[in-house]
Amino acid sequence: MTDPAQTVEDPIVLQRARGRASVSFKAVDGVTRLDRLFQEGQAKIRIPKPQAGEAPTAVAINTGGGIAGGDRIAWGVTIGAGARAVATSQAAERVYRTSRTDGELSGEIDTTIMVEAGGHLDWLPQETILFDASALSRRLDVTLGAGATALLVEQIVLGRAAMGEAVETCRLIDRWRIRREGRLVFADTFRLEGATRAILAGRATGGGARAFATVVVADPAAEARLDDIRAVLEAGTCDAGASAFDGLVVARLAHASATVLRSELVRLVLHIRQADMPRVWSC
Repeated sequence: MTDPAQTVEDPIVLQRARGRASVSFKAVDGVTRLDRLFQEGQAKIRIPKPQAGEAPTAVAINTGGGIAGGDRIAWGVTIGAGARAVATSQAAERVYRTSRTDGELSGEIDTTIMVEAGGHLDWLPQETILFDASALSRRLDVTLGAGATALLVEQIVLGRAAMGEAVETCRLIDRWRIRREGRLVFADTFRLEGATRAILAGRATGGGARAFATVVVADPAAEARLDDIRAVLEAGTCDAGASAFDGLVVARLAHASATVLRSELVRLVLHIRQADMPRVWSC
């Protein structure tokens, strides 16, 4: 039935998804164990049983099936002093078309990570896929305590080439902030807005790439690894580079093929971690 209080001029109010989930781990007698788990809305976290010698893994799941304009999802990961864990996602995140790409109806993904003194986290979510006319505001905030370390990975893919999809326009704002003992050591914002293919066609603005990845190694000893990380990148076919400063190594990769980029990213992460990728990456 028609609501008599609603006139034909009234805008249709669409349902928006909301989700929030957080997990924390602590070290008990030298063994990392689950401390707390909270979840609501479409944000869920599952913790599969680790194999012998493995650090526990938290798997983020968006049961909404993706992010549409106006959706909000927030993830939180806390690693206690001396604990070690991995956080990943069950599958690629998908960001769907929005009715407005001016920021009024952007989807939002906010991730807050805290690694306390002497702790370590591998943040290894699978790729985020943006569809044509999508809009996403994403933020990654990381706080590191004294002697804490982290490996942080994010990927962006513009459309699914195997499905013949082309992203002609989109709006993406991707913000990274990393603090060590209260001091800001890394601040990075990537913004892509408007005629996406035309913008990325330029040699200085993408060279035709449609898949991108950023890898940050945060470790007081990270700078000593710059040469071997560069060697891994140079052995691949992605446009890639790495730099080191202030206890960080920052690597970036770009390629026209999301498949090639994922393969070379996995090779780099395996080299850095000296351990297998989370099992969900093979599902």
